[in-house]
Parts: sequence; structure tokens; C-alpha cells
Amino acid sequence: MNMTMTAEEQKARSNRSYKLILLFAMVSMTMMFAGLTSAFVVSKSRADWLKDFELPSAFYYSTVVIIACSVTFHLAKKAIQRNNQSATTGFLWGTLALGLLFVFLQFEGFDQIVQSGYYFTGSGSSITTTFLYVVTVVHLLHLAGGVISLLIIIYNHFKQKYNSSQTLGIELGAMYWHFLDLLWVYLFLFLYFFK
Repeated sequence: MNMTMTAEEQKARSNRSYKLILLFAMVSMTMMFAGLTSAFVVSKSRADWLKDFELPSAFYYSTVVIIACSVTFHLAKKAIQRNNQSATTGFLWGTLALGLLFVFLQFEGFDQIVQSGYYFTGSGSSITTTFLYVVTVVHLLHLAGGVISLLIIIYNHFKQKYNSSQTLGIELGAMYWHFLDLLWVYLFLFLYFFK
């Protein structure tokens, strides 16, 4: 019995391993956010919970933007699979621009909350806004990891490391970005319906 693997089999096995590691990381992040949202539900019964709090309009816009990020990253992955380098470049840059716009809109949402007279810390804060702040900032920290990985992907793309037969970096980046998008949509819907 011949136990040697071809280079293509080794590459496929290595690719599966990287994807599995990323999947485990995403599952652990999901568990963390499940814990945060569970704490949110439990805290909702507190007497000092704000019953009339509305999400800032910037959060609605940021939700649309992050969904657009997923679309552009998916299009980048499809373009590199067709070996269309210029389209891949455009879609990767578009994803980065939309990702940065998402971050800007999140901070704009924080500003809108403060302008409404609600604060995240200190004597003027409430448990409602503090939870909102924690959940959103933790998501932004994970998004920062996504932006850093996207910058590395763009750098590697310019170094010609990706083509139709070598797409792993873009695939992993797209998987993580789609996860972040789904996570934000979940958080947004959760915060919208569980006020």
C-alpha cells in the first residue's frame, strides 16, 4: 500500500485544515456572543432597563453596508477563481472601503446615542446602553481582525500569490467576513427586537 500523497492531495488536506481551524474560531466567537446576548436578555428584566430606547439610524445604514461587504468579497472570490486579477483587485478594495465605512457608521451610531442623552459609562449611563456598547465594540474588535486580514489578502494579491488554482487566502478571508456580516445582522436584529 502506497502511503505517499501527491502534492495536490497535500494541498487539499492543508486547505481543509486551515478552514477547520477558522471554523473552530468562528464557533468560539459565536459562543461568546451567545453569552453576551443571553446576559442582555436576563438584564432586560431589571428596573433600570430603558424600555423606550431606539437604535440609532447609523446602525441601520451600517447593516446595509456590511451586507454589501459580503457581496463584494464574494465577487472577489469568484473573480479570482476565474483568474480575473483586475476585477479581484476592485472587489477587494471595495470590500475594504465598505468595511471602513461600516466602522465609521458604528462610531456615528455611538455619537447619535450620546447626542440623544444616553451615555455608555459614568453616572449618566444605563445598563441598556452599556450592553449595547459592549456588544458593538466586541464585534468591532473582531471586525478589526477582519480588516487586518483583508489588508494582508490585498497585499498578497498584489504580490500575485492568488490565481484560479490558489485561492485559499481569499476563501478564508471571505469565510470570516461572511461570518462577521451574519453576526452583525444577528446582533442588529436581536437589539432591534429585544429592546
